[in-house]
Amino acid sequence: MKFYGNGISIEYELFGPEGAPVVVLSHSLGSSSVMWAPQLPKLAEKYRVLCYDTRGHGGTAAPEGTYSLDQLGDDALALMDGLEFHQVHWVGLSMGGMIGQNIALRQNGRFKSLSLCDTSSQIPAEGRATWNDRIAMVTGAGMTPLADPTMERWFTAPYLAGNPPSVEAIRAQFLATPPAGFIGCCHALKVLDYLDQLSNIELPTLIIVGADDTGTPVSASEAMQAQIANSQLVVLEEAAHLSNIEQADGFTSALMGFLNVQ
Repeated sequence: MKFYGNGISIEYELFGPEGAPVVVLSHSLGSSSVMWAPQLPKLAEKYRVLCYDTRGHGGTAAPEGTYSLDQLGDDALALMDGLEFHQVHWVGLSMGGMIGQNIALRQNGRFKSLSLCDTSSQIPAEGRATWNDRIAMVTGAGMTPLADPTMERWFTAPYLAGNPPSVEAIRAQFLATPPAGFIGCCHALKVLDYLDQLSNIELPTLIIVGADDTGTPVSASEAMQAQIANSQLVVLEEAAHLSNIEQADGFTSALMGFLNVQ
């Protein structure tokens, strides 16, 4: 379905019983709501689940130019307002977790709980060169040169060696991401710097990370947990960045166990 808000057309889908507590799922950079397929069946049994594609991704518009985290947060808020979802459980992985932090820090009261998965709260100054390299690569050659290195960061080598259909689906979505959208979001994420503000978040917070995640490592999750008083950390063994796919059962179990007591 399409919703027009904050100046763009936003693609979204709704699952689960009307009137149930709302869970919003926010995906990683270079993906779309397709990445949440392993979690949807369980979530939709009990919750009204809103899946949406972030600006520049999937079926959502991908305007040219530099995006900001405030802008990405405002997109989600506009969609929530349009659907009259005034308070939700937010589940964000990687970029989705960064957007969740942005909203939690700016719009107190919009979330019942916050789940930050395989994400970070700060890009160190020295790390921005990597983001600039990605921007330059996609600007010059499109998404293809980044596809294989990205899959190698997102999944462990044993999982990739098994060649599961899930990897090909995620790779295809990565390649289908509009370069303008990828570049716009890279500009937003490379200046991420929320760590010192996280102590202002009083929400019940679940932090999940794959033990083998090199992009947003366990140390980044530990730093967030140290700042958010009402938080808990779950480390999933034998999982890299997309832990919700590689260890789908463990991820879903941890998430449902957390949501069901909120």
